[in-house]
Amino acid sequence: MGMAARMLRHARRSAGLTQRALASTSGIPQETIARIESGRVDPRISTLDRLLEGCGQGLEHLPRLGLGIDRAQIRERLALDPDERLIRAIEEDRQMLDFRTNLRRVAE
Repeated sequence: MGMAARMLRHARRSAGLTQRALASTSGIPQETIARIESGRVDPRISTLDRLLEGCGQGLEHLPRLGLGIDRAQIRERLALDPDERLIRAIEEDRQMLDFRTNLRRVAE
């Protein structure tokens, strides 16, 4: 099932609408809504927007999680052997504890 299908089905169910009710409010046939929700067709952006609007939602430009992440640190860690990773993790945990302790002192 594609992203559009999941978005539409979630929006429609969250709005408490049946496919037939959404068809009535959006002006898009129920059969089309069923094909979109089943993933048999991918709607045009304008169609998806109309359907989501009928559910009280809309398309918004939001960053996708996981995109734009600098994976250099991940690759660097994976290049270490497990013992080295553990040593670094313990050291970073100690640094974080020291940081929190110092932060509390400053706040007092």
